[in-house]
Amino acid sequence: MRRNLTAYGFLCAALICFAFFSWYPMVREIVLSFQQNNFVDPGEWVGFDNFRTVIADPAFRAAWLNTAAFSGLALVIGYAVPFVLAVVLNELKHAKAYLRFVVYLPVMLPPAVAVLLFKWFYDPGAGLFNQALDAVHLPPLSWLDSTSTALVSLVIVSTWMNLGTGTLIYLAALQSIPGELYESAELDGAGLFKRVRHVTIPQTKLILLVMLLLQVVATMQVFIEPYLLTGGGPENATVTVAYLMYQYAFNFGDFGGGSALGLMLMIVLLVFSTIYLRVSREEAER
Repeated sequence: MRRNLTAYGFLCAALICFAFFSWYPMVREIVLSFQQNNFVDPGEWVGFDNFRTVIADPAFRAAWLNTAAFSGLALVIGYAVPFVLAVVLNELKHAKAYLRFVVYLPVMLPPAVAVLLFKWFYDPGAGLFNQALDAVHLPPLSWLDSTSTALVSLVIVSTWMNLGTGTLIYLAALQSIPGELYESAELDGAGLFKRVRHVTIPQTKLILLVMLLLQVVATMQVFIEPYLLTGGGPENATVTVAYLMYQYAFNFGDFGGGSALGLMLMIVLLVFSTIYLRVSREEAER
């Protein structure tokens, strides 16, 4: 203990930050989910009434279905696209630094700015996307006003905003693969797709599994896109669990209901993370 006292001293700052900004809010959320509390009067314990209230809400089922659909679409689009882009960048011989900057540029924008930029892109009148459709003689779309396209539109925004981070992480993993493996594959006549299948994917399996977990956890908590773009509409087509939490806490003043939703989401993510980590550990031990 005395020998490692300096190391523990450096750790204390991080532990204090985690305790104050992460662990305490989690404990406070668990307590609030069983209380009726307006933060003015003393909290009143109500047992599971908050959970019964939010489960009876017609938007509750829609929120979970939309959240699951958003996560699924984000995995199809937002999980695959950065990896493919990283493979392409890794194969290029020139302008790598410039292209990395271009890919990472959306991450530098504040999320609210990026979302509002896409709000203009999706404008049914003079929006960029409908102008592009008109240029190729296709009918315009009601991107955010149709129940069939609103959720997909949010996934596109989320993918564009987070594309740079995932791409650079994958690119760093790709550059750590020994070049001898690719040279051997090329000598055996393997093309790009075979090299990706037999060399790239097996060598980056760990980072792919970690990114999959992070992707699911992040997309299950999606909030800013429905909040700024659609307000949960049309017809609750884009209301998510995190957005419904916000509505309960700050629109309805029901902090207990919002905390109950937050606790449900935390439990779902905890169960998923536990199962996923166990499966990935067993896979790594093989």
